[in-house]
Amino acid sequence: MAANADERDILGWLDGQRDAMVELLRDLVNIDSGSYNKAGVDQVGAVIEAHLAERAIPTERVRHDRFGDCIRAMVPAAAGGGNRHVMLMGHRDTVFPDGTVAERPFRVEGDVAYGPGVADMKSGLVLNTFVLAAFKRHGGARFPLVGLYTSDEEIASPSSRPVIEAEARNARVVFNSEPGRISGNVVTGRKGAVFFKFEIAGKAAHSGGRPQDGVSAIEELAAKIRALHALTDFATGITVNVGLIAGGSSVNTVAPHASAEVDLRFMTLAQRDQAMAAIGRILATTHLPGTTTQITQRREFLPLNQSADSKAVFDLYRGVAKEVGFQVAGEFTGGSADSGFTAHVGAPTLCATGPVGGGAHSPEEYCNLDTLVPRAKALALAIIRLDG
Repeated sequence: MAANADERDILGWLDGQRDAMVELLRDLVNIDSGSYNKAGVDQVGAVIEAHLAERAIPTERVRHDRFGDCIRAMVPAAAGGGNRHVMLMGHRDTVFPDGTVAERPFRVEGDVAYGPGVADMKSGLVLNTFVLAAFKRHGGARFPLVGLYTSDEEIASPSSRPVIEAEARNARVVFNSEPGRISGNVVTGRKGAVFFKFEIAGKAAHSGGRPQDGVSAIEELAAKIRALHALTDFATGITVNVGLIAGGSSVNTVAPHASAEVDLRFMTLAQRDQAMAAIGRILATTHLPGTTTQITQRREFLPLNQSADSKAVFDLYRGVAKEVGFQVAGEFTGGSADSGFTAHVGAPTLCATGPVGGGAHSPEEYCNLDTLVPRAKALALAIIRLDG
């Protein structure tokens, strides 16, 4: 299909933006923005707001006291365009602690950039920002465009989820610019996840003088961990991982308390319900009389399952990607993301439309800079070609 004038203008403008995209990426990566660092996450947002303001794209904030504010940017439709928006989504938080930027700031080696959050997912934020700017510069798309910049995806979006779902309910399509897979593919399916914390109370005693008077919360925790890990079933896709543990007050005290944080992954909501019921039975089983156990925190991601409408969006994206010079397929991943929330409320959703990168959540995280412009062009062209 030959490009019309609007397509040529938008794609041509994006072709000239690589250096500017890398500059914005550097500015975003060089800000510590762990999920619990509200000031850092909001600082990333302020840089994006300033960039959009320079291009006459208005933004508004959904404020939150504990986590970073959500930011909503809007590019109106061209004259006579439809009123249901296309949503470009991405999160500003990372998994890295404060001080990581000082230890290993943004750097470029050849066509590869490194730094905390460079792929997951600050490069995706850059891509969305420049796609919004391209349409603003050239008169808008046939539909309004909404850029949603969220704040706490890495901890299952406790504050952003209501904002995401409200925006997605009215969306024509959602593109989530999580990093493209190492293969270059986009993501058409994801597991859901439940992250929860449980705490065990025991009874303290001197471990040398009167150990028989104590009840060890750590010993009770150990028994529960073994039972929880036994729920993993690779054949069905259910996995349980106890990723963090804590407990005790001193080496010579029978532990009066212990806690664990658990990651449950599942393919379907029915699996989630079955697994959580089994977990409930494990936590309710007392191995050491005198201990008590309770869940004190729970957050969750919903699975991303491809609907017929989502497949149509994927097919469109695959076709326009080929036009701009790269091949793409759909891929399933065990990682979870906000795209599960948008799909769950009925919005056709395609995930991992961001630049290609890898090593997420590690010191080796990287982004392939030569994919910034092609992936932006593919997203822009998909928006232009969307069926009304």
